[in-house]
Amino acid sequence: MRKTQRLLMTGAAGTIGQQIREGLADYAKTVRLSDVADLGEPGAHEEIVTCDLTDADAVRETVKGCDAILHFGGISTENRADLIHPVNIDGTYHLYEAARKEGARRILFASSNHVIGFHSRETRLTASSPIRPDSNYGVSKAYGEALASMYWDKYGIETLILRIGSCFPEPKDRRMMATWMSSADMLRLIGVMLEVPRLGCPIVYGVSDNEESWWDNSETAYLGWKPRDSSARFAHLFADDPAQDPDDPEVIYQGGKFAKAGHFED
Repeated sequence: MRKTQRLLMTGAAGTIGQQIREGLADYAKTVRLSDVADLGEPGAHEEIVTCDLTDADAVRETVKGCDAILHFGGISTENRADLIHPVNIDGTYHLYEAARKEGARRILFASSNHVIGFHSRETRLTASSPIRPDSNYGVSKAYGEALASMYWDKYGIETLILRIGSCFPEPKDRRMMATWMSSADMLRLIGVMLEVPRLGCPIVYGVSDNEESWWDNSETAYLGWKPRDSSARFAHLFADDPAQDPDDPEVIYQGGKFAKAGHFED
């Protein structure tokens, strides 16, 4: 397997970053880790950079010398719009502009299932399904998807738009039995993203091979990624949970609690 020379991961101190950090050594000779939070001591193959995504100059300096980028940085939960926008919207723009100016040609953009959270669970979605954001957070990720599309069409920067379900060591509730993605499947997808001859700008649902599924990745089958793990082994965790109300918006909509919640600032 041919390794990327230098791979940047933003948001490296986050939940996903902590899970995949060690495994990235299989894909890159040097892994540059970036966050505003403490990342500890670098490993033998690592570089650590403190970078605030709202600072365009700092982002460009962080991107400099990198061949590919895993953009996990940003606010990852619902919050006030005035807090989300500078990081998730302006910060993502800074990242893409830095990539354009510094010659990074391939990006994984960590989008979210909350871009499509107001679709019902009975609706099986593909990459072509219309967006239906369920939150300020979901809207910010929809912006990132649109930006990635424009930078592909206009500047030829390839992006794997990854609509992440729930990437945790194990599902935290019954909904996550359908949305769960293992860190091993995430790493396998990163390997595909880096190695495939032509990436383009596909939308991929970040989910493992779970028994319950709302998302269909057949439109991006050309990538050759096939998840191997399943949430089935965690079914015992929720066996004694009470029955859910089928008329509860949290159950009706794919976005779960995000779709049910009122305005964050009320």
